[in-house]
Amino acid sequence: MDLTERLEKLYASAVYDVMNAMGHANCALPHGINALDPSHRLAGEVETMNGDYCEGKDEGETLLAWATVLSKAPSGKVLMCQPNTYEVALMGELSAETLNYRGVRGYIVDGGCRDVPFLLQNDFPVFCRFNTPKDICRRWVAESMGEPIDIGGVAISRGDYVLADIDGVVIIPKDMAEEVVAKTEAVASTETAMRDAILSGMDPVDAYKKFDTF
Repeated sequence: MDLTERLEKLYASAVYDVMNAMGHANCALPHGINALDPSHRLAGEVETMNGDYCEGKDEGETLLAWATVLSKAPSGKVLMCQPNTYEVALMGELSAETLNYRGVRGYIVDGGCRDVPFLLQNDFPVFCRFNTPKDICRRWVAESMGEPIDIGGVAISRGDYVLADIDGVVIIPKDMAEEVVAKTEAVASTETAMRDAILSGMDPVDAYKKFDTF
């Protein structure tokens, strides 16, 4: 399995615990960023984007810039957006269908979404802060892709890895991704053994002393 496939089998809380133990606790995005569908899990390498909000922009400029994002979003990656505004929706039905068709794994935005019933039907993983019918037309322009962004004080760069599930969203810097995944796999294996021991009758205190975790 490649790194994305391995990461997809883990869960966000376990990854956070490992990174915290490694001295990298500032890796969890704000708790307000959640999955539209709580059953969705999303893992993969990150592509970044950001933009600017300003009322009165040219309609064609805003829509062309967004279409360009959809065109350039790389297949097999997770698109993460810092829109720098909580005023408009940064994902909707047609955009999600387009990204899904083009092989993008999912979308995470420090902002809003719309067309939620259709997004849920499409089964395309979307993590966001809120929902609003207000769109980007004449209000918001995508400015760049591939440049570093910041969400809630967490620095995110192209090529980093992300794991998002019902517990939240964690970012793994690319230079430590292999180590973090390997260590989390080891933790998950230990937790499985501990769970089996407890369910077989071992006292929780004895289980903690044996496995050194809980």
